Amino acid sequence: MPSPEWSFLAARSHAAITLCVVISGAQLHAQNTTLSPFSAAKAQTLLRDRLSCLGCHQYGDAGGRIAPDLSTVGKRRSRDYITRMIRDPQGTVPGTIMPKSPMPEQQVELITRFLAEQGVSESASVQPSDRVEKTRPTASETRLSREPAALYARNCAPCHGAKGAGDGPNARYLPRPPTAHSDRTAMTQRPDDTLFDAIAAGGYILGKSSRMPAFGQTLSTAEIRGLVRYIRELCRCEGPAWSRDGSR
Repeated sequence: MPSPEWSFLAARSHAAITLCVVISGAQLHAQNTTLSPFSAAKAQTLLRDRLSCLGCHQYGDAGGRIAPDLSTVGKRRSRDYITRMIRDPQGTVPGTIMPKSPMPEQQVELITRFLAEQGVSESASVQPSDRVEKTRPTASETRLSREPAALYARNCAPCHGAKGAGDGPNARYLPRPPTAHSDRTAMTQRPDDTLFDAIAAGGYILGKSSRMPAFGQTLSTAEIRGLVRYIRELCRCEGPAWSRDGSR
């Protein structure tokens, strides 16, 4: 007959194992269950009205056309890949133009779950692939790609146009026309600080289009300032006199 001490330890071990099984089962259930209609509607609203994803990505009939279609992303990519792409785009796909967007963890979870369900059918037999060709640029390529003109061509021109005329190939798919950076009259009214904030924090913060992404967590302060100077070259103008401190 087992001792009382042994019986107590066995009972405690059994309880711990049972608890682990229950927790694991609950986590697995949470991962496999679909979003409620309310949560799905919330995710759609965030994508449409708050986040900048549809500035580049298409979803249904809305959104840009310069990034993969989100309507079927769940068929192509796993939930883990989608999460990593939201949290760390550059680390997941080196060289991507997708910036890292500031997003609370709860929101990351909601958007990830929503996107992972898109394009997935219960009868689908093809598993999503997370294979990515990771080609690291050389030091010289990296240096050149961080120059203001190259940064503008890569991150801004698809919407604002190569010459800043607001006529980029993606402009036609946006709900608001992109700012024409070459418009001297309009740009003369905008202080450098406003241009900096728009690039760093995105359009939503300034009451502009949410489709304009925030680059503050992807580009350095010096790189954003370089873009502001490059925009001034495009418009061949400076901001309003009251906004200049005389140091330029």
